[in-house]
Amino acid sequence: MTGQRDESRNVLVLGGGLAGVACAHRLGDEGIGVTLVDRNDYHQFQPLLYQVATAQLPAEDIARPHRVIFHAYPTVEVRTAHVAEVDLANLTLTLSDGEKISGSQLVLAAGAQPEYFGVPGAAEHAFPLYSVADAERLRLHVQDLVRAVSAGELEQDALDIVVVGGGPTGVEITGALTELMTALATMDRIPKSGRIFLIDRGSTLLGAFSDRSHKYAHKRLTEQGAEPRLDTGVASVHADRVELDDGTVIRTRTVIWGGGESAAPVVQAAAGLKTGRGGRVDVLPDLTVEEHPGVYAIGDAANIPARHGPTLPQLGSVAQQSGDWAAANILRRRAGQPTKPFHYKDKGIMAMIGRNAAVAEVGKHRHQVDGPVAFAAWLGVHAMLLSGAHSKVDAFVSWAWDYFERDHAATVEWSTKPQRIAWGDDAADVPHISVHRGGSGPKADSS
Repeated sequence: MTGQRDESRNVLVLGGGLAGVACAHRLGDEGIGVTLVDRNDYHQFQPLLYQVATAQLPAEDIARPHRVIFHAYPTVEVRTAHVAEVDLANLTLTLSDGEKISGSQLVLAAGAQPEYFGVPGAAEHAFPLYSVADAERLRLHVQDLVRAVSAGELEQDALDIVVVGGGPTGVEITGALTELMTALATMDRIPKSGRIFLIDRGSTLLGAFSDRSHKYAHKRLTEQGAEPRLDTGVASVHADRVELDDGTVIRTRTVIWGGGESAAPVVQAAAGLKTGRGGRVDVLPDLTVEEHPGVYAIGDAANIPARHGPTLPQLGSVAQQSGDWAAANILRRRAGQPTKPFHYKDKGIMAMIGRNAAVAEVGKHRHQVDGPVAFAAWLGVHAMLLSGAHSKVDAFVSWAWDYFERDHAATVEWSTKPQRIAWGDDAADVPHISVHRGGSGPKADSS
């Protein structure tokens, strides 16, 4: 940072994920002072965490340090810290070391955490996918099981995996796991593929999609060897099994939780903040918080009103657009102009299922595409959403290698060399991973 600034005039942005970074970018473009606070010193692209967990991409391809992202933004300061308290009335954040930071506006963009819906044992034994640390922990866990089964130390059923949640996260990691297990069996690393169960209380997979997409996803996953179990909930999770609410018991050492999300604890604990569904803030149309016109809530921290229906879904595109819109409203207010209600540009939804298999529903009229065309579109859209040219190119190279060399992911998974994390994650949270400062690195939750 250069020169002296009046810190009280800065906009405080809590959270360096897709929404927070988009907001800080827009304000930084206009020369507005911004203090962005996040517990991680990197920005992560959460939609691709499942590919890190299944060894399709190294963690560094979906992560980028905040200092690199904002290198050319002299008015944006990034603080890596835990936030202990949010004071809405005084637009102040209290850090864990007691330091207080105040600003002229406060933007809540602290991201999400898994929602376990009170299922006994889920928080203790399931693997969520909300951070790079989560993805690496799951990858190393599966890798250890593969080694143990290959060495005869564990029975084959130790590789059976239960995925909870039939939304995009659950469907995408289920597809990736079935392909990984098939590749490992083909390479004779394991006797045969582990069974992959996909559990959901709903009657269809990808509930937000069309009936055609529901059927396509179910058919393709079943063909790949997955075992969807719909209209079924999880009653409890244990270290060695999952009990379903129909009385079924599935023996497993690996439960992946994609069954829902809620706002980060720091948002839910903010004094005087009214939260709604998922512990998120029910914002006004212009993204401000009721009774707090200087406070905005965006991305996964907010329930954002939709033109048709109750609220917008928790999507990366909603997060990015809401972050940019909140910044625009802050600029309008500083210029003495009225704020404008948020209008989401719906470009569609998509989900990856496996090699040459994906579904995409494009535009507000939801033009439906599936198969290889949707597969290619998914790759292109997600690569373009990554932060930085290096990450985009590396992702394309990894995907191309994986496409033409079917055993690539299995080879990486089998490797004893951990995938490098080139930023300041907490080593205590990610056992056996070397942690370095610097390097390239992704949607991080702040707390």
